Amino acid sequence: MPAPSSKLVLRTIDSFWESVPPVWHTVRARVRALAAEEFEISVEQFHILRHIHRGTRSMSELAALGRVSRPAISQAVETLVRRGLVRRRQSRTDRRTVELTLTPGGTALLDAIFRQTRGWMRVRLATSSDQDLRTMIAAMGLLREALCEA
Repeated sequence: MPAPSSKLVLRTIDSFWESVPPVWHTVRARVRALAAEEFEISVEQFHILRHIHRGTRSMSELAALGRVSRPAISQAVETLVRRGLVRRRQSRTDRRTVELTLTPGGTALLDAIFRQTRGWMRVRLATSSDQDLRTMIAAMGLLREALCEA
Protein backbone atom coordinates (compact mmCIF):
# COMPACT_ATOMS: atom_id res chain seq x y z
CA MET A 1 0.00 0.00 0.00
CA PRO A 2 1.46 3.40 -0.93
CA ALA A 3 2.12 5.94 1.82
CA PRO A 4 -0.56 8.64 2.16
CA SER A 5 0.21 12.15 1.04
CA SER A 6 1.41 14.49 3.75
CA LYS A 7 -1.46 16.89 2.95
CA LEU A 8 -3.99 14.12 3.55
CA VAL A 9 -2.30 13.17 6.82
CA LEU A 10 -2.46 16.83 7.95
CA ARG A 11 -6.15 17.06 6.93
CA THR A 12 -6.82 13.91 8.96
CA ILE A 13 -5.09 15.39 12.01
CA ASP A 14 -7.05 18.63 11.65
CA SER A 15 -10.28 16.65 11.30
CA PHE A 16 -9.41 14.69 14.44
CA TRP A 17 -8.97 17.88 16.48
CA GLU A 18 -12.14 19.38 15.02
CA SER A 19 -14.19 16.25 15.81
CA VAL A 20 -13.00 14.11 18.70
CA PRO A 21 -12.58 16.70 21.49
CA PRO A 22 -15.97 18.37 20.85
CA VAL A 23 -17.72 14.99 20.62
CA TRP A 24 -16.06 13.80 23.83
CA HIS A 25 -16.89 17.10 25.54
CA THR A 26 -20.57 16.72 24.57
CA VAL A 27 -20.80 13.10 25.75
CA ARG A 28 -18.89 13.87 28.94
CA ALA A 29 -21.18 16.84 29.67
CA ARG A 30 -24.19 14.55 29.21
CA VAL A 31 -22.73 11.95 31.61
CA ARG A 32 -21.81 14.71 34.08
CA ALA A 33 -25.36 16.08 34.00
CA LEU A 34 -26.88 12.62 34.46
CA ALA A 35 -24.51 11.71 37.27
CA ALA A 36 -24.97 14.98 39.14
CA GLU A 37 -28.63 15.76 38.53
CA GLU A 38 -30.28 12.36 38.51
CA PHE A 39 -27.92 10.25 40.60
CA GLU A 40 -26.22 12.87 42.79
CA ILE A 41 -22.66 11.68 42.18
CA SER A 42 -19.69 13.60 40.81
CA VAL A 43 -17.98 12.75 37.55
CA GLU A 44 -14.98 11.60 39.60
CA GLN A 45 -17.22 9.22 41.55
CA PHE A 46 -18.76 7.99 38.28
CA HIS A 47 -15.27 7.22 36.94
CA ILE A 48 -14.36 5.39 40.15
CA LEU A 49 -17.49 3.24 39.82
CA ARG A 50 -16.71 2.60 36.15
CA HIS A 51 -13.11 1.57 36.89
CA ILE A 52 -14.17 -0.74 39.71
CA HIS A 53 -16.77 -2.25 37.37
CA ARG A 54 -14.02 -2.88 34.81
CA GLY A 55 -11.83 -4.70 37.34
CA THR A 56 -9.80 -2.10 39.23
CA ARG A 57 -9.69 -3.33 42.81
CA SER A 58 -7.40 -1.04 44.85
CA MET A 59 -7.10 2.61 45.83
CA SER A 60 -3.58 2.71 44.38
CA GLU A 61 -4.82 1.53 40.99
CA LEU A 62 -7.63 4.09 41.04
CA ALA A 63 -5.22 6.89 41.96
CA ALA A 64 -2.85 5.90 39.14
CA LEU A 65 -5.66 5.66 36.57
CA GLY A 66 -7.11 9.02 37.51
CA ARG A 67 -3.78 10.69 38.14
CA VAL A 68 -5.18 11.72 41.51
CA SER A 69 -3.64 11.50 44.97
CA ARG A 70 -4.49 8.55 47.19
CA PRO A 71 -6.07 10.81 49.83
CA ALA A 72 -8.41 12.30 47.19
CA ILE A 73 -9.35 8.82 45.95
CA SER A 74 -9.83 7.62 49.53
CA GLN A 75 -12.23 10.46 50.23
CA ALA A 76 -14.25 9.81 47.05
CA VAL A 77 -14.36 6.06 47.74
CA GLU A 78 -15.43 6.70 51.34
CA THR A 79 -18.38 8.74 50.05
CA LEU A 80 -19.34 5.88 47.71
CA VAL A 81 -19.03 3.36 50.55
CA ARG A 82 -21.27 5.49 52.80
CA ARG A 83 -23.84 5.70 49.98
CA GLY A 84 -23.81 1.90 49.68
CA LEU A 85 -22.40 1.88 46.14
CA VAL A 86 -18.94 0.40 46.87
CA ARG A 87 -17.83 -2.29 49.29
CA ARG A 88 -14.35 -2.47 50.84
CA ARG A 89 -12.88 -5.67 52.18
CA GLN A 90 -9.46 -6.84 53.21
CA SER A 91 -7.68 -8.96 50.62
CA ARG A 92 -7.51 -12.64 51.45
CA THR A 93 -4.02 -12.87 49.94
CA ASP A 94 -2.49 -9.63 51.29
CA ARG A 95 -3.86 -8.26 54.54
CA ARG A 96 -2.35 -4.82 53.78
CA THR A 97 -4.53 -4.49 50.69
CA VAL A 98 -8.17 -3.41 50.67
CA GLU A 99 -10.19 -4.70 47.71
CA LEU A 100 -12.99 -2.61 46.24
CA THR A 101 -16.11 -4.04 44.64
CA LEU A 102 -19.40 -2.59 43.53
CA THR A 103 -22.47 -3.34 45.59
CA PRO A 104 -25.65 -4.30 43.74
CA GLY A 105 -26.72 -0.67 44.18
CA GLY A 106 -23.47 0.56 42.61
CA THR A 107 -23.91 -1.78 39.67
CA ALA A 108 -27.53 -0.66 39.22
CA LEU A 109 -26.56 3.03 39.31
CA LEU A 110 -23.80 2.52 36.75
CA ASP A 111 -26.12 0.48 34.52
CA ALA A 112 -28.73 3.25 34.69
CA ILE A 113 -26.21 5.92 33.67
CA PHE A 114 -24.96 3.75 30.79
CA ARG A 115 -28.52 2.92 29.69
CA GLN A 116 -29.61 6.56 29.72
CA THR A 117 -26.45 7.72 27.94
CA ARG A 118 -26.89 5.04 25.27
CA GLY A 119 -30.53 6.11 24.86
CA TRP A 120 -29.47 9.73 24.39
CA MET A 121 -26.82 8.68 21.87
CA ARG A 122 -29.32 6.43 20.07
CA VAL A 123 -31.66 9.38 19.56
CA ARG A 124 -28.81 11.58 18.32
CA LEU A 125 -27.52 8.92 15.89
CA ALA A 126 -30.98 7.88 14.64
CA THR A 127 -30.90 10.54 11.93
CA SER A 128 -27.78 8.97 10.37
CA SER A 129 -28.06 6.53 7.49
CA ASP A 130 -26.97 2.91 7.85
CA GLN A 131 -24.01 3.67 5.60
CA ASP A 132 -22.99 6.69 7.70
CA LEU A 133 -23.12 4.56 10.85
CA ARG A 134 -20.98 1.85 9.21
CA THR A 135 -18.52 4.55 8.14
CA MET A 136 -18.36 5.93 11.71
CA ILE A 137 -17.72 2.46 13.12
CA ALA A 138 -14.98 1.78 10.59
CA ALA A 139 -13.39 5.21 11.12
CA MET A 140 -13.31 4.78 14.90
CA GLY A 141 -11.69 1.37 14.55
CA LEU A 142 -9.09 2.73 12.16
CA LEU A 143 -8.39 5.68 14.45
CA ARG A 144 -7.95 3.39 17.45
CA GLU A 145 -5.59 1.14 15.46
CA ALA A 146 -3.54 4.08 14.22
CA LEU A 147 -3.19 5.98 17.49
CA CYS A 148 -3.45 3.49 20.34
CA GLU A 149 -0.53 1.42 21.46
CA ALA A 150 -0.93 -2.28 20.88
